[in-house]
Amino acid sequence: MKAAIFRRAHEPLQIESVTVDNPRDREVLVRTAATGVCHSDLHYVDGDLPPRDHPMVMGHEGSGVVEAVGSAVTTVKPGDHVVACLSGFCGACPQCLSGHPNVCVTGYVSRSSDTAPRLNLDGERLIPFADVGSYAEQMLLHENSLVKIDRDIPLDRAALVGCGVLTGVGAALRTSGLQAGQTVAVFGCGGVGLSIIQGARIGGASRIIGIDKFPAKLERAHSLGATDVIDSNKGDAVAQLRELTGGQGVDHAFEAVGLPVLVRQAVESLAIRGTATIVGVPPDGSELSFPFRALRPECKVQTSRMGSNQFRTDIPRYLEFYRQGRLNLDDMVSKRGRLEDINEAFRAMKAGEVARSVLTFDGAC
Repeated sequence: MKAAIFRRAHEPLQIESVTVDNPRDREVLVRTAATGVCHSDLHYVDGDLPPRDHPMVMGHEGSGVVEAVGSAVTTVKPGDHVVACLSGFCGACPQCLSGHPNVCVTGYVSRSSDTAPRLNLDGERLIPFADVGSYAEQMLLHENSLVKIDRDIPLDRAALVGCGVLTGVGAALRTSGLQAGQTVAVFGCGGVGLSIIQGARIGGASRIIGIDKFPAKLERAHSLGATDVIDSNKGDAVAQLRELTGGQGVDHAFEAVGLPVLVRQAVESLAIRGTATIVGVPPDGSELSFPFRALRPECKVQTSRMGSNQFRTDIPRYLEFYRQGRLNLDDMVSKRGRLEDINEAFRAMKAGEVARSVLTFDGAC
């Protein structure tokens, strides 16, 4: 099969022919239909995250159709439509048993290093990024890394819910503690930020303020539910936000990019007893700091990992929101391409030209 291989930072991904193993025990072989292009992959390409010991098949936001299953698989069968999720879980560790499978601590869904690799290139072990590896014509996954979905959901839209939408909508509806009628600010209106905006709208926020430096992203934020937008190129974003809110600030501020400066702005934008939720992934070695005076009385600063998801129930639920017209996935897709277009998709992401790029495969969608 063809796959996009990452070897070194600051170099384009290479499309190469890769060998995929047969599914074992609880593994599932999926014919990839579509994959979103997420900023987490770009972190490795740009060298913001430390390299791995082996080359990687990148991508982690994928959907497809089951081709074959291992002997112990019970949740899916060939022909089923599925969405992959990097929040693979064991179901037995303290975090899983307490209802937090998104922070499973066992790494159970990976193959051990002393067994044959799932993927190899001329005998060289390849690592599927996040145990998914969706920039490839096929994905070999543990069954606890995927969920079956209804066949009527377009697979190119469904792919987005495997990471970006799951992360953003979940940050608003699960992590933050948002209550209907509260006010929200979202710093960064890319794919995750737009999903936070939509989650806040679904959750009944009375005011949703989108902040970004790219006018096109602000226009899309407005169309997807932001009641107000702030262009950070036109002055201090926090000052503009406080002017909009009569000096009060917001009940919930979300950082959706992974930049320490935006985390500080999110904290500084809070109202009394407000909550700042850090959703973006900062570059390796980043440090967060803000003056104590920036902390409003009884405010909170917290992180969110993958929208605090329970993806086996959340992904079907969010896709039902899509079916009902409450979650707009169609307008999240602003650029389409093929696997060979992956490096162009990264360029467009860095330039702020897209909400989400989606790559599709032959006969898939």
